[in-house]
Amino acid sequence: LLSVKIKEILNEHPDNDNYGVERMQIALRQRGIEVSRRTVYRAMKESGLLHKRRTPHGITKATTEVQEKENLIKRNFRANAPLRKFLTDISEFPCADGKLYISPIMDCFSGEIVALEMQNNMKKELCIATVEQLHKSFPRLNGAILHSDRGSQYTSESFRDTLNGYGIQQSLSGTGHCFDNARMESFFATLKKEKLYKEGAYKLTREEVKTMIFRYVFVYYNRIRIYTANPFGLPPVKYRE
Repeated sequence: LLSVKIKEILNEHPDNDNYGVERMQIALRQRGIEVSRRTVYRAMKESGLLHKRRTPHGITKATTEVQEKENLIKRNFRANAPLRKFLTDISEFPCADGKLYISPIMDCFSGEIVALEMQNNMKKELCIATVEQLHKSFPRLNGAILHSDRGSQYTSESFRDTLNGYGIQQSLSGTGHCFDNARMESFFATLKKEKLYKEGAYKLTREEVKTMIFRYVFVYYNRIRIYTANPFGLPPVKYRE
């Protein structure tokens, strides 16, 4: 039965139970089972395995001709090679002992989270530390593009100096144009829906939530989770390699 196979896939990893119809169809195909999207939908619906969608909400409050020129990627979130085009943003999450601010950098080529910093504030130092982590892991970034919104952290002189020092070009969204960084917003929505909301992370301390996020991102999201935008649904690290 198809429903049995679906439950086997969900049981392979605790976080697989977040799989929707598209990701499940790919997982079945990887196991040699070719079925239509409609069939997968019906089987998951009958088994009570469908999930409600959540809408992400950004937190930065920040067009002109100048802003158009500063937006180098213009909502083209794809890249032809690894480590050439990156996205970054900040999201907040309430914990038992205060808010945690999450600052990742995503590689547009594979969807891999290549750097991740978390602190109890959203000052420019958080964003600078994220870029420094990226450079430590991947030193040859000359000519790469890093896109963000127009928050004060990213337009600060010290942040721009950090990018210039590593030879990274800066790209900025237009003011109030949330879709200019939609792929990064989508990652935050996935992280919160699949892990933080589900595990009731708001009841935990910031340090406990940090550990949860690091494990989810660097063990599961980057290396195990089916990534539908990649060929054959390959996880980000496997696609880059």
